[in-house]
Amino acid sequence: MPLRISDLLDRPGLRLALTYDVPPELLARTIEAATVSDLLTPGKWLQGGELLMTIGLLLPMEPAACRAYVRDAAEGGAACLALGLGQGLPYQEAPEVLVTAAREAGLPLLTVPDEVPFIAVTKAVFDARAAEQREVLHRAFATQRRLTAAAATSDGLQPMLAEWTAATGVGATVLDPLGRQLAAAEREPRTPLDRARDLIERVAARGLRGSATSTAGGTQLEVQPLGARRLRGLLLLAGRPDDAARAVVPGLISLLSLELERRHLRDEPERRRRSALLSELLADEDLTGDRARDMLASAGLSAERVRAVVVEAAPATGPRGPGGAPSPAALSEGAAQEMAADLALAMPGGLVRVTGEPGPARGPLIEAVAGEELDIHAVLGRFAPHCPAGIGPATAPEAVRVSLRQATGLLAVSRTSGAPAEARQSEAARLLLELGDRRTLLGYADTVLGPLDLADNGEELIATLAAWLETGGAWDATSRRLGVHRHTVRNRLDKAMDLTGRRLDDPDDRFDLWLATRIRRGGRAAPGGR
Repeated sequence: MPLRISDLLDRPGLRLALTYDVPPELLARTIEAATVSDLLTPGKWLQGGELLMTIGLLLPMEPAACRAYVRDAAEGGAACLALGLGQGLPYQEAPEVLVTAAREAGLPLLTVPDEVPFIAVTKAVFDARAAEQREVLHRAFATQRRLTAAAATSDGLQPMLAEWTAATGVGATVLDPLGRQLAAAEREPRTPLDRARDLIERVAARGLRGSATSTAGGTQLEVQPLGARRLRGLLLLAGRPDDAARAVVPGLISLLSLELERRHLRDEPERRRRSALLSELLADEDLTGDRARDMLASAGLSAERVRAVVVEAAPATGPRGPGGAPSPAALSEGAAQEMAADLALAMPGGLVRVTGEPGPARGPLIEAVAGEELDIHAVLGRFAPHCPAGIGPATAPEAVRVSLRQATGLLAVSRTSGAPAEARQSEAARLLLELGDRRTLLGYADTVLGPLDLADNGEELIATLAAWLETGGAWDATSRRLGVHRHTVRNRLDKAMDLTGRRLDDPDDRFDLWLATRIRRGGRAAPGGR
């Protein structure tokens, strides 16, 4: 329990007394420390919450000066003022001018009798603070033991979260790296996940490198990453942990991370089964539509159209060895398997496999099949950043081999551009842009996007507009690709339309904007001229 002014007054050995009728809320102030000072301006030497004791050696008796002294102590953070009385000291009772100044300033004023030395008061304060800290440690150890027992005797995340909430009163939810709920301390989380979505995505994007806190609906939210060497999940805390609970948070993170790592290892046979299923799907040259759909359905993938994805596991900007070749660590089969496991978790169905031997300057290839509706760019940006990747066109399940072939062929393009390369069913627009005169095309783009170039955040507006157009006007997909909230996307596009005088719901305006952004993108990547 924190030490309050009322607790000191209740200690018979100290015989402290109030000098005026102090309101109860002031007597409930917490005392953090005790100090002695006879300075006229002690405020700058205080840190806040102190019991400031003085014998009043230099105490001014002029009312204005006395009020200034008390105000300085109060503004410095003193919780209480105590005046020592006794024979041989300046005062045998509290002077009325000091009592009046303390009452006006709302600063409790106590008196310390002659037979009680200041050191006795100081010891009482610090003994109480030490007892408070021992109580905090005792509660922290007790909570840690309960969590450890839950981790040792139960299987799963929920028992640990339930013990945590029962001991601390703070809600807890474990999410996967994509922000999907895995377990919660209570049947219904105290804070809906959509309120914490921005915070969750911000921490997930940073991996194991940091945490974040915010407030939503008056509730403090905190997100912590979980995992050993790779991000396995996220812990969302809803509430304000006290000192004892705060001391246990690292232990809770460790136990939850251990459970997620164990779960990852337990899932290895299932990942192998799905990898073998994918190999069977891709090896069957006479695959029928019904057979393909049945195989995908057995893995939980029921999309009518699917696309293949190929990722080169070694980052193009990864660590380099002698002569500029990628280091062995960048090409390790284990790293590719870890990345494949992450992708399998993110893609419904989890049809992912590692294939191919690393070449002299390239890493293993990861092949996957995903539903057409999946935002594959967001998944690659989260789990395979900076890795060359090819994305095949959406096809019927029985034609997924064709999509895989096109995705593999796009790896060279991705290595050059530094971004995932996606095959399109129709390339007429690209052909038109390649045939047109580059100077004329860039002039057209400047005419359409010129007002945005002059804006303070013009590049940001153009990038948001291009992403929105490329996703077919999908607000959620655009916000995920850019890593911002969908409201931010709307605000940026509204500003862009105001500046250009265009309308997104007008087909001609939309085509002009799309063509201009594509020209700009080509202008940055392609050489000048035709």
